[in-house]
Amino acid sequence: MFNNHYFNFKNLLVALALAHGLSLNASAQNDAAIAPTHEQKDCRALLADRVFDGFNVHENAAVIFSGNKIVQVGDQTQLLGVCKHQVDLGDATILPGFIESHSHLAIQNIPHEIVLRHGITTARDTGGPLQKPMGGNGKLRVLSAGPIIQAVNGYPLNIFGHGEHNPADKYDAVGIAVETVAEAEKVVEDLVAGGATIIKVALEPGGELGAPWMSSHGHGEPPKTPWPLLSLDIVKAIVTKAHALKKRVSTHVGEDTGVELALEAGIDEWAHIPCAEIREDLLHRAVAQGVTFITTIDTLSACAGVHANMHKLSHIMAHSTDTKAKFIYGSEIGHDNVPWGINGEEMALMLHLTSGEAIDFMDVLKVLKAATSDAGKNLGKPLLGTLQKNAPADIIAVRGNAIQRFKLLEYPDLVISGGYTVVNHFKKNKQND
Repeated sequence: MFNNHYFNFKNLLVALALAHGLSLNASAQNDAAIAPTHEQKDCRALLADRVFDGFNVHENAAVIFSGNKIVQVGDQTQLLGVCKHQVDLGDATILPGFIESHSHLAIQNIPHEIVLRHGITTARDTGGPLQKPMGGNGKLRVLSAGPIIQAVNGYPLNIFGHGEHNPADKYDAVGIAVETVAEAEKVVEDLVAGGATIIKVALEPGGELGAPWMSSHGHGEPPKTPWPLLSLDIVKAIVTKAHALKKRVSTHVGEDTGVELALEAGIDEWAHIPCAEIREDLLHRAVAQGVTFITTIDTLSACAGVHANMHKLSHIMAHSTDTKAKFIYGSEIGHDNVPWGINGEEMALMLHLTSGEAIDFMDVLKVLKAATSDAGKNLGKPLLGTLQKNAPADIIAVRGNAIQRFKLLEYPDLVISGGYTVVNHFKKNKQND
């Protein structure tokens, strides 16, 4: 049903993309008119029928990079011959490497190289052993939140306690329990000192219909609900301390009680669209407070309220012109039911649930931006997820038009991380080497 609905807009999207691409190419041509430096002769150029630079689609465009940095995106005719090394990918789509904003790589022992080969060049690990930022330049860039701060005997250790790698190290686990404000503040300090790029808390009493955390996971039935929650004083202390250390706070919330706590404490980000249907007044409040929503719709599709919450939030945001609230792509890599890489179904669900009665080209761009440029800004790295000058040379490409068919992105034909080629199925293409 969805696929038919989606592809009914194929011709419209093509026309709109072309229109936008032509106008944007005029701008790209102006940029390209700048004479290349001598050093740029040692650069590499990728040409394709379409390039998404993290913001807009360019038709018949080229991406130039040198070493591990992007140099320029512009019109092919203006950039031919600028670089010694040039590859024409033909009917293909070039994009920035995708950013996965919700994953559990370490605790689930997900091989980084698989995630990278499937188009994710940056992943945020949002619950697991604390690690310093790593990767890039040929490897998956990983940014860690460390263990999730939780109540004693609460979620997630009450369900996933088996994920503790080293019992002697409380920061080598999926969760870390605190009882007092002072203890919570110390944990935040330790997490930041250890390399955490965001602080995550769990506000989960359990019991939501269809929630994956309410299944046994092979470790017996979940404990009786409601599960213990952190007090408001402790959550406020976590937020205050994290903000003082220039870190944002994300939370696992699944129902009204946790949502109310999160809003009252001023938490910046929800790690999921909540599983149970949330009261509409709370959704309005979240949008007014400028909360960032990580989607994870696909992995939570069995939940009773996730689709309704996503649709309502989208509607509220569309009618709140001054809000800073936004959706950011996240697939929760580590769950059994989602790919270890780009999730085309997640993108399709985002498009379907946020587009109102009709899908237009700007709706498509919003989804792509949520996984690239908007995601980079959300990480505090505005060049990440873009093909702007001086951005990391994290590039993916697929044969065909990925603007029309998100599913193509799950198996990229080209993956470049920081200028290092990781995957290349375009080897037979005509090249100038």
